[in-house]
Amino acid sequence: MPSRAKVARATPTAEHPANPHPARAAAKGSKEPQRIAKLLARAGVASRREIERMIDYGRIALHGEVLTTPATLLTSLQGVTVDGKPVDAPEPTRLFLFHKPAGFITAERDPKGRPTIYDRLPDGLPRVMPIGRLDMNTEGLLLLTTDGEFKRQMELPSTGVERSYRARAHGTVSQAQLEDLAMGVEIEGIRYGRIDANLERRTGTNQWIEMTLTEGKNREVRRVLEYLGVEVNRLIRTRYGVFELTDLPIGQVYEVPQHDLVAFRKTLKKA
Repeated sequence: MPSRAKVARATPTAEHPANPHPARAAAKGSKEPQRIAKLLARAGVASRREIERMIDYGRIALHGEVLTTPATLLTSLQGVTVDGKPVDAPEPTRLFLFHKPAGFITAERDPKGRPTIYDRLPDGLPRVMPIGRLDMNTEGLLLLTTDGEFKRQMELPSTGVERSYRARAHGTVSQAQLEDLAMGVEIEGIRYGRIDANLERRTGTNQWIEMTLTEGKNREVRRVLEYLGVEVNRLIRTRYGVFELTDLPIGQVYEVPQHDLVAFRKTLKKA
């Protein structure tokens, strides 16, 4: 298991390892056909969903012929272009921990002109994609990766990756109410799965609550606590899988060492 202490010593400018993960190296030589959307996601072009949109817009071609379906099967990315530019073969997956400040949206760009996490990320990073999202007013740990397939695997509820949060909420909720969340809850037709929640402490008219979940549905923590009658006024994600925020400064990024990342990926359920 990767330890937070090991992660903290990594630097954003760490070079690619001299010997890539052998499974990754073997995959490069594999002749088994795969969907082009999956291959492009693994190469870090974009998520599968975004790649499907790019194909719909005619932005992806094979040997000069514009593709019309993401179901195209290929054994490699040779001859594939995106916006007329050749696609490089996949590099070893890289993973970064980012301490997201409040006030930034988790998107590459925003039609409303609001600041995004990419406005705050330091220079020198490769092209990265967020694993999951934190809403604009939520702060804390956001994982960033170069591999769209790894991103997808980490986000799927079936993979079972836990996320932990600390919520400061105005009002009063009991420990018994929080323990009931272990059975899941349905709110306005949306079913939320098991949530482990505990009262941490009270500060004035606010309570601090720790919550751990695996689904990560849109605004899940806020909606569940509002259902219990309290209003969240600060929300911090402290953990995603085995990766913890701990003392990572706000706005800073650290890269997870390759050996820690490889060890973690071996523990993931197959989606």
